[in-house]
Amino acid sequence: MDKYKQPFRKYKRSLRRRLPPIGAGDQIDYRNMSLISRFISEQGKILSRRINKLTLKQQRLITIAIKQARILSLLPFLNNDKQFERVESTSRITSSRTRKK
Repeated sequence: MDKYKQPFRKYKRSLRRRLPPIGAGDQIDYRNMSLISRFISEQGKILSRRINKLTLKQQRLITIAIKQARILSLLPFLNNDKQFERVESTSRITSSRTRKK
């Protein structure tokens, strides 16, 4: 009978809730760059809701605001400068080869 009972736990888990990443006074808008930049990775990708700890409604609004800011060129679509340098250098090499033929 004793094997079905759970053993006494010395430590209980603390049920601390983290502070929400978006405060009550924060306005989710494409012009609020300080808020939007917190939800974008270094490569310029939108972080997932699981990582952001946002509600579904907040994540949708953040995603729409980021996309609007990208269209209005307030944010870059890609944030990887090295990738652009590689593309430019390879295009120069291929263009010089075609000219010699």
